[in-house]
Amino acid sequence: MSAQIEEVAADPAARISRGGAPPPRRGRAAAGAPYLLILPAGLVTVLLLGWTMVKNGLLSFQDLGRRQLIRHLTEWIGFDNYSEQLGSSDFWKVTARSVVFTAANVVLIMALGCLVGLLLARLGTKTRLLLALGLVLAWAMPVVAATTVFQWLFAQRFGVVNYVLDKLGWHSMADYNWTSSQFSTFFVVTVLIVWQSIPFVAINLYAATTTIPKELYEAASLDGAGSWKQFTSVTFPFLKPFFLATTFLEVIWVFKSFTQIFAINEGGPDRLTETLPVYAFQEGMGSQHFGVGAAISILTIVILLALTAYYLRLVLKQEEDEL
Repeated sequence: MSAQIEEVAADPAARISRGGAPPPRRGRAAAGAPYLLILPAGLVTVLLLGWTMVKNGLLSFQDLGRRQLIRHLTEWIGFDNYSEQLGSSDFWKVTARSVVFTAANVVLIMALGCLVGLLLARLGTKTRLLLALGLVLAWAMPVVAATTVFQWLFAQRFGVVNYVLDKLGWHSMADYNWTSSQFSTFFVVTVLIVWQSIPFVAINLYAATTTIPKELYEAASLDGAGSWKQFTSVTFPFLKPFFLATTFLEVIWVFKSFTQIFAINEGGPDRLTETLPVYAFQEGMGSQHFGVGAAISILTIVILLALTAYYLRLVLKQEEDEL
C-alpha cells in the first residue's frame, strides 16, 4: 500500500489512471500565467488603438464634411461611403498602384538586405562593427529627417544627385526635376524606403545566421558546395521562417508608408503617386470628406488583414509540412 502511495505521489498520471482527481489548481494557474503577463500590454493597446479604431469605424458610416462640422450635425448614411469607394475606379487604381509599389519595394528590400546581412556574417569583427553601426544609424534616423535629406539630395537646383550626374557627363540631368513625373517620383520614394529598410533586414539576418550550426557549412564544403549552393541548401532552408516573418513585416511597413510619399510630392504629380494611406488623407483632410477618408482607411486595414491571413496560412502550411 505504501508503495502505491509513493507511486501516485510521484506520478500524477497514475492517480488519474487509478480513478483519482488530478491536481486542478496548480495546472490552471500555470496555464493562465502567460495571459496575465500579456494583459497589461493588451489593455494599453486597446486603450490607445482600440478606441481610435472604434471612432474611425463610426466615422466611416457618417456623412461628415464642412457643413456638418460647422453645424455640429451627425448624419448617418450606412454603407454609402464604402459602396461609393468600392464602385469607384479611382479607388481600385490606387489599390493596384499600392500593391505594385509595395511588391517592388519589398523585393528590393529583401534582396539587398539579405546581401548586406550575408556580408556582415563574412566580415571581420572590426569591419562588421563599423558597418553595423552605420546601419543602425540609418535605421534610427527619423522618417521626416531622412525624407528631408533625400529632398535635398534630389533637389532640382543645387541637388547632389543632379550635380554628380552632370559631372559624370549626363548633362541633361543637371537641372532635372525628379518630382515632375510618376516614375521619377516613385524612384526617389523607393530609394528612400529601401535605404531605410535594409538595416532592419540585414541586422536580423546576420543575427539569425549565428544560430546555424557551423557543422552544416563544413559538411556542405566537403560535398563541394560553393557559396550559392551553401545559401540555397543550408542558409535559406534553415532561415525560412525568418524570411517569411521579415517579408511579412516589410509588406505591412511599406504598404502603410505615408510620410515619405506625402513629404516628397504630396502624392503628385496629378495624384499619380498616391497610395492608399495618402489617398485616404487627401480625401479626408484635403477634400474635407472625413467620412470617406475614414472608410478608405478601414478598407486599407481590411486589405492588410487579408495579407495577414495569407501569411498565417503560409506559416501553418510550413509547420504541417515539417511535421
